[in-house]
Amino acid sequence: MKRQSFAWAIALWCFAIIPSFAQDKVVEKIIQTGKTDNQVMHYLDILTNRFGGRPVGSAAFENASDWVVREFESMGLTVKREEAGSVPVGFNRGAWFGRMLSDNGMTLHFATPSFTSGTKGLQRGHVLIEPKTRAEFNRMKGRLNGAWVLISGKNDGFPIDRTPAADSIRAAIKAENEEIILKNREAARAAQTAGGTYQQIPLRTFPALFYREMCEAGVLGFIQSSAVPIRALYDRKMMNLGLLDFDNLPETPDIKLDEHQYAIIEQMAKERREFLLEFDIRNHFSIGPIKYHNIVASIKGSKYPDEYVIVSGHLDSYDVATGGVDCGTGIGPMMEAARLITQSGAKPKRTILFVAFAAEEFGLLGAKAFAKTHASMLPKISNLFNRDGGPTPPVGISVPAAMYDDFVKICEPLKSVRPDYPFEVRKLERPARRPTVPSSHDGTVFAVEGVPIFNFTTEDLKGYNFEYGEIWHTERDLYTKNIPEYQEHTAICIAVTALGVANLDHQLSREGAYE
Repeated sequence: MKRQSFAWAIALWCFAIIPSFAQDKVVEKIIQTGKTDNQVMHYLDILTNRFGGRPVGSAAFENASDWVVREFESMGLTVKREEAGSVPVGFNRGAWFGRMLSDNGMTLHFATPSFTSGTKGLQRGHVLIEPKTRAEFNRMKGRLNGAWVLISGKNDGFPIDRTPAADSIRAAIKAENEEIILKNREAARAAQTAGGTYQQIPLRTFPALFYREMCEAGVLGFIQSSAVPIRALYDRKMMNLGLLDFDNLPETPDIKLDEHQYAIIEQMAKERREFLLEFDIRNHFSIGPIKYHNIVASIKGSKYPDEYVIVSGHLDSYDVATGGVDCGTGIGPMMEAARLITQSGAKPKRTILFVAFAAEEFGLLGAKAFAKTHASMLPKISNLFNRDGGPTPPVGISVPAAMYDDFVKICEPLKSVRPDYPFEVRKLERPARRPTVPSSHDGTVFAVEGVPIFNFTTEDLKGYNFEYGEIWHTERDLYTKNIPEYQEHTAICIAVTALGVANLDHQLSREGAYE
């Protein structure tokens, strides 16, 4: 009887360790494949260099979506396109070029925001500084026809404000400036009579103060000074107000010019020197509305199919560059993590979702649509690993005490991936503040609903001098700003950690996750 009991004990012990042993082998294979055959830079190359910048409503975004679906299906994942919204018109950016024609001519360094006008072919014209008063406008309105106009203010990425609210502000400022002119004249007369001096009241400014009047006068386009690297976003206000459609498109180019070149041109214009600028800007529109979709790929859980781990990034990007970092660093490692997991033969206990969100740059719209459509899923999400930052690699993760032991076990293999890449699991000193509204990235949409979004802490371990502000929504957000060894390591860390959370015997505790 004792011998029989002992045999049963041995059998039960074997059944207990076989799954654990199998999982250890799976993790070993993920790490080995990630170290010897990592494809993350291949994915990033295609995403950024074949498709380029990917605002929703563009052919590049749709082409990238088709490709992501194809790649996930080739891995054996179940893939769905989920409608997330639409934009009122489509926008596709072509080439752009400009130069100054003068004795010291130069090629111009500039960009235009998305959903703004291009030129009507190659257009050449003289340069004027925008009028600040009605008298100035009347004096120069004959010369505005065929001119490039320098406007005040500093580029913040968004185009000239064309909304009715902005027109009201312009009208108020024009009226106020007329009053200031009268006050200055009265003060000048009084000072002249008294033989003294007076303090002149400065006029108020507003970019393109006489915008409507200048457009009607036939200007070729507007030019505004921009810090370098140049940032270019989209016409958010007109789109959000529902005022942008195919019958109400901008017709005058809105050029954001390198501040150093702007200063040279402005000084030459002040000196009334004779010179010309020419631009050829290919900004193209298509009739909308244009729908956009989230791409959702899944590995169904073998034991808890209705519990989830999500790995995500946003597929859209601005198109003044190619979205190499924002959010190539989310999409590339996510896709490679999916490949590493599927090639390892893993059979996760929970369902793992790989989600390429749409329209993050237009207000987290894809993530909001997903959270609304899948509201019943939210309490069953163990964690959402959303990557939307620089290409720096994971060096640890900070989690609540209730999750700490689980993550220590899950992340233990990461310490052996590269000895020069440390990894440490830390306990949070206090719960995170649960946001009341979504903010800076897609993960915050889920945090509002109480979903854990604990993610890796990262560090520029090798000193590659990456600076996120340099690429954020600018012309430098390119494939070349990625750091291959960092991205490869990131993909391995995501694969191991997501699979580890999916294979726990219990759903991660949410105790202490939020205040």
